[in-house]
Amino acid sequence: MAEVTLTIGDRTHVVACRDGEEARLDYLGTLLDERWPVAERASGSMGNERTMLFVALMLADALDEAQRRPASDGGTDSAVLDRIAQKLERLAATLEDTDANA
Repeated sequence: MAEVTLTIGDRTHVVACRDGEEARLDYLGTLLDERWPVAERASGSMGNERTMLFVALMLADALDEAQRRPASDGGTDSAVLDRIAQKLERLAATLEDTDANA
């Protein structure tokens, strides 16, 4: 089992993953970190937990928009979007567990 250190906002999180998935997890962490400044402003700087909630809401909104967009040739089908949503939920749960233990 591999570990990846993600920096999201001003905090670091060590997350376990399967061997070979390190780059993917690092990429997903980057997606969260990119949204952090906007989420932090939206949360009124009321703490990391609330800011992470806003990051999750922004990602959920993007996922919802993608699901509502008509499929085109070579587009993303709903099964792929469901897998992405499940992975995001697992990542969020892992981050919450890491924060609770920190």
